[in-house]
Amino acid sequence: MACMKTVMVTNIGGNGMKLQKKVNLNCRVGSLRHSIEEQRLGSAVKLGVRKKGKQSSAKMVAINEAQNSTTVKLSALVSVRNNKLLGTQMVNNLLTIFCPQNHTKALLLQLVSTKLHPGSMEAKLSKETVLKLSEEQKFGDETYKVEFIVDSDFGTPGAVTVVNGYGKELFLETITISQNHHFVTKSWVQPNHKRIFFLNKAYLPSETPIGVKEMREKEMMKLRGDGKGRRMPCDRIYDYDLYNDLGDSNSNRPTLKPYPTRCRTGRPLTATNDVKVESRPSESELIYVPRDEELNDIKREAIDEGKFMAILQNIVPALTDKIMGSQALFNIDYFIKESGQSILFNLGGAAQNFFKFDPPKVFSRKRSQFLQDDEFGRQVLAEFPLSIQRLKVFPPVSKLDPSKYGSVESALKEEHIIGQIEGMSIQQALEENKLFTVDYHDFYLPFLDRINGLEERKAYATTTILFLTNMGTLKPIAIQLALPTGNPNTSSKKVLTPPTDATTKWLWQLGKAHVSSNDACVHTLVHHWLRIHACMEPLIIAAHRQLSVMHPIFKLLHPHMRYTLKTNAIARQTLINAEGTIETDHTPGRYCMQMTSAAYKDWWRFDMEGFPDDLIRRGLAVPDATQPHGIRLLIEDYPYAADGLLIWSSIKKLVRTYVNYYYKNSNAVSSDIELQSWYSEFINLGHPDHKNASWWPKLANPEDLTSVLTTVIWLVTAQHAVLNFGQYPYGGYVPIRPPLMRKLIPEEEDPEYSDFIMDPQRYFLSSLPSLFQASRFMAVINIGSSHSPDEEYIGDRNDLSSWLEEPEIIDAFNEFSIEMKSIEIEIKRRNADPKLRNRCGVDVLPFELLVPCSGRGATGRGVPNSVTA
Repeated sequence: MACMKTVMVTNIGGNGMKLQKKVNLNCRVGSLRHSIEEQRLGSAVKLGVRKKGKQSSAKMVAINEAQNSTTVKLSALVSVRNNKLLGTQMVNNLLTIFCPQNHTKALLLQLVSTKLHPGSMEAKLSKETVLKLSEEQKFGDETYKVEFIVDSDFGTPGAVTVVNGYGKELFLETITISQNHHFVTKSWVQPNHKRIFFLNKAYLPSETPIGVKEMREKEMMKLRGDGKGRRMPCDRIYDYDLYNDLGDSNSNRPTLKPYPTRCRTGRPLTATNDVKVESRPSESELIYVPRDEELNDIKREAIDEGKFMAILQNIVPALTDKIMGSQALFNIDYFIKESGQSILFNLGGAAQNFFKFDPPKVFSRKRSQFLQDDEFGRQVLAEFPLSIQRLKVFPPVSKLDPSKYGSVESALKEEHIIGQIEGMSIQQALEENKLFTVDYHDFYLPFLDRINGLEERKAYATTTILFLTNMGTLKPIAIQLALPTGNPNTSSKKVLTPPTDATTKWLWQLGKAHVSSNDACVHTLVHHWLRIHACMEPLIIAAHRQLSVMHPIFKLLHPHMRYTLKTNAIARQTLINAEGTIETDHTPGRYCMQMTSAAYKDWWRFDMEGFPDDLIRRGLAVPDATQPHGIRLLIEDYPYAADGLLIWSSIKKLVRTYVNYYYKNSNAVSSDIELQSWYSEFINLGHPDHKNASWWPKLANPEDLTSVLTTVIWLVTAQHAVLNFGQYPYGGYVPIRPPLMRKLIPEEEDPEYSDFIMDPQRYFLSSLPSLFQASRFMAVINIGSSHSPDEEYIGDRNDLSSWLEEPEIIDAFNEFSIEMKSIEIEIKRRNADPKLRNRCGVDVLPFELLVPCSGRGATGRGVPNSVTA
């Protein structure tokens, strides 16, 4: 007897609506023999589809009626979409030039059986079906009913081939035979190209039906390409290259090395002064990504809308800076809604707000232009929480070479902090896990001479000591500011402590501003760009090259890879490139990306990227088998860690269930050639500079695979959400978190010291970014922090059709979805708990970065399934 189970299956209709229905699942894998008889054609079926805002009927395709008793008809539904935006006409123009054209003016479809023909030993094929598309269709989806003629012993369709005979690319949305047999489509089909789409069912390589086994291998070979030539917009090639494309040959931006690799575009190299770099694209040219990695219309429209608003919001600040130059005092409050400030020219309320920014969360709560000590401590636990470490030795010890960077001995002494640690001795505070640090000394010091040599850019290598109070909050108690001296026998370090008078109050504020500037840079460059975007890109490339779309691990990872390659390509084009937004808006300027290379070389390790491992590495947790998550937090009210562990554990539970379903033992993992090739290529081609490192996790058994996949999914979902979607809400008010500093703190012997004493507020404001620098930075992170209307959130899987015959997997996904909703409820409860002072209280912002879902915009909450910004 075959086991039966009733589950709820969700399909997305052509009009974008979700349709749910109960389906009885036969747990035994069967053929379509029962469906063949059911699908003998009667009258045409009417199907509602989207067409220019109206409903239209499905098109009936005429086929050759001549057939004998040994053949039967299978009816299928095919949904096709044209390009919507006129901007994509550029792609079609290129296709006309580079892709051969024919005049068939139809789609040619053919089913491929999972069986071989006994005579030819090749896969059985249906008769070719001709589908002519509606000439009225301009854009949007339209669904057609087609018929395939097959032999009565055809067996189960394993694939369908599609040839596009039209002169333009078309998006194949879905192909479905009966109600339960779907094909993996959702892909662009180029003119005069033959594509193969496999049945949407997961198969390990060794279990691939014989009829499509060879096709499975050939399809991956096509995706790999041959590593030659320039990639065209119509290509689907996934390949690797170095980060040698961030500037032209005259911009003096070296190839980043060591560094992970990125998607190869094949643009020609240029050489000046013996430096070879990839030529930059023209302003109108998009950096290549495989065609299916491009943004869809909704996402693209949202970004374009954000860019348009950014232009409007920057007009007045740009003009002000242009007219007044360095004399323009910083006052970004004029350009924030609800600030109570009028804009610099007389406009009505509605028109005035059109040129203003929505208030960041920190601005609406804290109108002061200074970062208060309690807010500073809370930031490192909730808003920008990846740099804090437990202090194990006092004073902190540098790992830099003193022969290169001078004395590395800390200037921090016992007298600087002893009065701030509630009567404890320093040794007692260390033993009781009361002292913590945010330490950027070793990251910044090697670059400071070059950074401070840039115009209007000044930085220190900062080390901040924080004390954990009895209320569970952190307070900063000392800041060390280090500068290089050029003399290996000397050092330049000064220590600031909490203020005791008006002068030290302003010095303390300037010190915290420099710490925040350091932190903003490391948050953006290392934790966000390097650890997520750059280091995950080669894993995604390897997945498309080595894992078939039929592979269960590819199916698991697929929603977690959405948009990432395109997002990174946009970053290389406008954000991390020479004189791009990152260089312009952050203190290190032209050295930003070189600093990420240094962090990658000396600090990044994949085995430390798992959430518990990272917490333990930073000393924020210790292993504890008695705890629900296997670790014990040393700061109980650490919102990022406390909420993150809930999501981490749910991800791991889902992944373990999924992996154990397909891999029953170690041999199943080690013998899976696609899986092993994926992981090997991720290491050797994706991270070639670390390929021989001993710390790479093994991939020898199901538990190894569970660990690797849990880490990957955590990084691209929850970890990225914390790093990305809080940028504007928590870092958008530049006075309390400046990404760029223009002045050092004046010493008594400096000419500027008298200016500082006469008007410390003016000096403080003149140290921050200019008005235009601030507004431009706010505009960029507002776009990056915003959720688009098509966001797909953790716990949501719109398509479970790959597992219709695996109810255990569907149950696991449904349970995961329920757990995400429960986590949202638990986070809401915690945010209302008055005992948790880092997330609840007067003027304390609730921690919502790990709330699974969000609405549109920069909400400071929501965990998308992938790196979408």
